Amino acid sequence: MYDITIIGAGIVGLATAYQLLAQQPDLKICIIEKEAGPAQHQTGHNSGVIHSGIYYPPGGTRALHCQRGYRLLLEFAQMHDIPHDICGKVIVATNEAENARLDTILERGFANGMTGIRRISREELLEKEPHATGGIAAIWVPQAGIIHYRTVAEKYLDIVQSQGATAHFQAKVQQIKIQERELVVVADKVEAITRLVINCAGLYSDKVAALSAPPRGIQILPFRGEYYNLKPERQYLVRNLIYPTPNPNFPFLGVHFTRMIQGGIEAGPNAVLAFRREGYHRSDFHAQELLETLAFSGFRRIVRKYWRDGLAELKRSYFKSAFVQSLQTLVPDIRAEDLTPGGAGVRAMACDATGNLIDDFLIFEDDRVINVCNAPSPAATASLAIGETIAGKARIRLRRFKS
Repeated sequence: MYDITIIGAGIVGLATAYQLLAQQPDLKICIIEKEAGPAQHQTGHNSGVIHSGIYYPPGGTRALHCQRGYRLLLEFAQMHDIPHDICGKVIVATNEAENARLDTILERGFANGMTGIRRISREELLEKEPHATGGIAAIWVPQAGIIHYRTVAEKYLDIVQSQGATAHFQAKVQQIKIQERELVVVADKVEAITRLVINCAGLYSDKVAALSAPPRGIQILPFRGEYYNLKPERQYLVRNLIYPTPNPNFPFLGVHFTRMIQGGIEAGPNAVLAFRREGYHRSDFHAQELLETLAFSGFRRIVRKYWRDGLAELKRSYFKSAFVQSLQTLVPDIRAEDLTPGGAGVRAMACDATGNLIDDFLIFEDDRVINVCNAPSPAATASLAIGETIAGKARIRLRRFKS
């Protein structure tokens, strides 16, 4: 009998296990993951940016968790000698409309307790990023940095296993049986009898949630983000992190440049609908999953609202020249021959039936199941803070269940 079974060994699930054992070391914890190892999907395919929290509405759960998670992540990385670099980033305005939007971003940053952030002139921008000549002004964010999140997640796993947690891999969850005094999580090759279940299944979190409760009108939509790599001889064009000014009317950030902690420069990502939930290539296709997406009323409403932006993203996906043009708004010296195809990630975007993309962390709580059904960026940066919150909720339920 386990006290808690966590479904999903991504960074949020593993951070939750870490925080549970930090709060109560005698807990018996089971982790069940359908892949052969940890951090195989969203965690292992992101760009590795340590987010500062400058974009998020003050007082929201994303802003609060990013602020605390940022501090906890840096402490953890330093304690365990995980390579990272607080290199700072520039958020670049390329026209007067974007320049005006920088004020709102700066105000949010100050409201979120950030210090050291400031507007900088084009001249100072070029001192920091000499080839970002497409910019007319920028915000300097000294708190931003880079890390390798799969390494972080693997360290979480090492620690919780050393503290007695059990991890089962290549074990896809098929069923959650709700019994009078316990739950039974039925997966490939394993059945876990447990008092409490925490669902951190990422791209399949809505599917796992439906195993224990009626549908809640939320569906995960998979959006693929594709990257190019800058050739080594042209990496001098980017020193650290060059970001665009976000479009407030579009839910994706836009292509940018990221120096990687393991070496190299990534350019991207775009944002296109994936034809399966784990569709990392344009050729990846799953008929049932695609039909579920197309049939969902929320998705159809998103298409009607963002079809122009969606076509532009598709163009960037299929035509390298269009991708390059977007990058050139920030760094005009970039040429198509400077870029080689890179990796891709798939973002789990929770959407309701009315077409609203959920722009915050979304946790559904039942008596014996906690479902994390939306953990958008900056979830990796905030993983220890999110895990701390979930662990607190879990301990309250365990006390009630045992009493």
